[in-house]
Amino acid sequence: MYKRVLVALDGSQVSEHILPYARSLAKALKIPVELLHAIDLDTLMPSVIAQQGHYNEIMTAEKKNSGDYLSKIACSFTGAAVDCSVEIGRAAEVIVDRAAAQAGTLIAMTTHGRSGVKRWLLGSVAEKVLHAATNHVLLVRATDERKKTEEVSLKRIVVPLDGSKLAELALPQAAELARTLGLEIVLVRAFNLPPPVYNADEYTLNLAELLEQVRKEAQAYVEEKMREQQAQGLKKVSATAVEGLAADKIIDVARENPGSLIAMSTHGRSGVGRWVLGSVTQHVVRHSDDPVLVIRATGASPAA
Repeated sequence: MYKRVLVALDGSQVSEHILPYARSLAKALKIPVELLHAIDLDTLMPSVIAQQGHYNEIMTAEKKNSGDYLSKIACSFTGAAVDCSVEIGRAAEVIVDRAAAQAGTLIAMTTHGRSGVKRWLLGSVAEKVLHAATNHVLLVRATDERKKTEEVSLKRIVVPLDGSKLAELALPQAAELARTLGLEIVLVRAFNLPPPVYNADEYTLNLAELLEQVRKEAQAYVEEKMREQQAQGLKKVSATAVEGLAADKIIDVARENPGSLIAMSTHGRSGVGRWVLGSVTQHVVRHSDDPVLVIRATGASPAA
């Protein structure tokens, strides 16, 4: 289980949309919180030049303002120890390094979630953190409907499964959270017809029969995983197979069940050490109105 929550803030009201979830988890899990703000010198230098001021004076003032801001936010947490940290450096690097310094740290931050050229809040910080961190990352998409001060009450964890061992690596973490927080687990398998299939005589197979066969296989798979979780002591577990594109259906299932947290795993390290995010994970993170817990596949435990 997680040992602390690292909350990344940039001073904007949008970044504070993560706070209700951070407060809720810290209180329920009885773990400390660290509020982190990074001062990016590349961003600060134009201000130094414009004000024709001394670097040390402006940096001292910036640190004080950031510290005061975090201290004010810290007062909104009850029942949890809160530390405030102001670091100098590129935000994504600071967040990743700070989280990696202590095993079991959950990174919590907001994303804008928009596609196209306006992809993420904090510039590309959230995306860089998601790709580079070895820690699990809790992401909440900022929306006009979500208020930064509202209380949140999680009721269930939606775990998407696609039949792969990779996707199943999210199960242990989801199960542990469900036990600790008293949540339901909903296992979801999205299915769809494969590309057109033809027999030797080039007649199209009966698509209705094929679709029903795919549905039965998908339902049988998630029900098997449901029974495995029940055998491990989880009482509130359900399983559903839904037809359609995986990312869209994952988002739909969560949206139709208020109080959902989506928990899904992504690939481990690859190449130069960056995460390789599947298209489904990226779509869910960008477009889901519900919080998404992205679990690093290599070593499902947060302490790994």
